[in-house]
Amino acid sequence: MYCPFCHHEQSRVVDSRLVDAGVAIRRRRECTECQGRFTTVEKSVLLVTKRNGLTEPFSRDKLIRGVHRACQGRPVTEDSLKRLAQQVEETVRGHGSSQVDANAIGLAILEPLRELDEVAYLRFASVYKSFDSAQDFESEIRLMRRRERED
Repeated sequence: MYCPFCHHEQSRVVDSRLVDAGVAIRRRRECTECQGRFTTVEKSVLLVTKRNGLTEPFSRDKLIRGVHRACQGRPVTEDSLKRLAQQVEETVRGHGSSQVDANAIGLAILEPLRELDEVAYLRFASVYKSFDSAQDFESEIRLMRRRERED
C-alpha cells in the first residue's frame, strides 16, 4: 500500500475493523518510512457460485431485478426492493463466508419477500422451487397459511 505522503511502498496495519455491516474493512495504516498514518477502506467481495459451477460477484442490482420481475403489477415500491436486497445481503454475509451458493441467496429472499407481498412470493417461489402444477401452488399456499397461524 503506497503512503499518500511520501509514496513509500511499505506500510503496516495499526488497526483493522469491519464497517458497513461487514461489507468493508477499514484499516488504519502507518508508513514504515515517514511514520505517516492513513486510512484505507477495502470492500469485501462476496462471490456467488451458480448452479453451473461458475462464480460471479454478488450484485444487489441483479437481485433487485430478479425480485422486481416477481413484483410486476404489485404495489411494491423500489425502496422496499432495495431494503429487501440489503436484508438478503446482510443475511448471506452473516454466514461468514466470502463465497455463497446461489441457492442460499434464493432461500434468503423467500421469507422477506413473503412478508413484503404474498403474490410476489408465490411467483418467485414458483420459479425458484420449479413448480410443475397447480398442486405445487396449493401446497405452498397451505404452508404459508400454516406459518401465518404459527406467527
